[in-house]
Amino acid sequence: MRWLRSILDKQEELFKHEKLKRFYALFEAGDTFLFTPGAVTKNASHVRDALDLKRTMILVVVALSGCIFMACYNTGYQANLAVSLGAEALGNWQTSLMGMLGLSLDSTDFVSSFVHGALYYVPVLVVTLAVGGAWEALFAVVRGHEINEGFLVTWMLFPLILPPTVPLWQVALGITFGVVVGKEVFGGTGYNVLNPALVARAFVFFAYPAQLSGDKVWIAAQTSTDGVSGATWLASAALEGQQTLDAGITWSQAFIGTIPGSMGETSTIACLLGAVILVATGIGSWRILLGVTVGTIAAASLLNAVGSATNPFFDVPFWWHFVLGGWAFGTVFMATEPVTAPGTNGGRLVYGLLIGVLVVLIRVVNPAYPEGMMLAILFMNVFAPVIDHFAIAGNVKRRKARYATIE
Repeated sequence: MRWLRSILDKQEELFKHEKLKRFYALFEAGDTFLFTPGAVTKNASHVRDALDLKRTMILVVVALSGCIFMACYNTGYQANLAVSLGAEALGNWQTSLMGMLGLSLDSTDFVSSFVHGALYYVPVLVVTLAVGGAWEALFAVVRGHEINEGFLVTWMLFPLILPPTVPLWQVALGITFGVVVGKEVFGGTGYNVLNPALVARAFVFFAYPAQLSGDKVWIAAQTSTDGVSGATWLASAALEGQQTLDAGITWSQAFIGTIPGSMGETSTIACLLGAVILVATGIGSWRILLGVTVGTIAAASLLNAVGSATNPFFDVPFWWHFVLGGWAFGTVFMATEPVTAPGTNGGRLVYGLLIGVLVVLIRVVNPAYPEGMMLAILFMNVFAPVIDHFAIAGNVKRRKARYATIE
């Protein structure tokens, strides 16, 4: 790789000249993506850690690899399953390309399913990178700073929390809102109050709900032959309770992720593998994961005990909450984001507990919006500084009492 390093070093001199100096951020982004930055601290001493921002973001992407795999496989599996059950194949370019590749649309074998799903997932990924990356580069050039690696994770997260057939122009609008309003207006990576990927998802959800919620979301229904649109299992649980779940799918199917839903959110086991990586590398806080889990169990169990004659979702037990919708994905990859979560250990535990309680309350008490994970995390993002304030104040008070002296 020395030849490539030599070429980049020569090109760097060009971008240091006055004419191209303002575009140095664009060159630097590609350089640091390929190689470790050569800059070192020259002034006062600093403590250095090998886990820099780039490595942190890459490790998060590695943790997401299982969800990315399921985004391709399960999306194609659901599409092919619908055709095998008698539904007409969607008349789109994905269908045509599958035919050109000689792959069957009514076969649920691994290759056909994976390729078909990738034809839905990859375009959303590409549009997210092109539009979101352009905004990142524009802000970096105007402000005269480096392009931060923070967008790498947003780029990977946003497509995974969208349904397969979301229009690409909505993807472009959503990531624009998420990057500009959710992050850059606050100062960029490290300064954002809200999770940018969730801000983008919230914008698309509330601006264009017909494509992202309700009974118009594209799915492959496993108990009927219409197979193209219908209520997701989470929405069905909100309307009919646990009975519709027991009659339609098994808990293990939901745990593995072979059910309809947003592309990367369906597999709980893939999210758990990601959680192991994040916790083992110190990127994700186990306290937040524990807090969300305990909060969900407590809130769901309480509502189970209270019951409701008019709302069957009260009877859905906590173990179903774990495997439906975006609970697992949001808990592992969204709630644990270090920037928007509290920085104190006690604050992280409280933060997670409140997210777990809120997601159940939103899902159960508000049947018009059966998901809840997105809103719960965004709501607690706003209160994370307040939680840290009280956690720090409590620590200071205890230290004063511990080291108090009697005059």
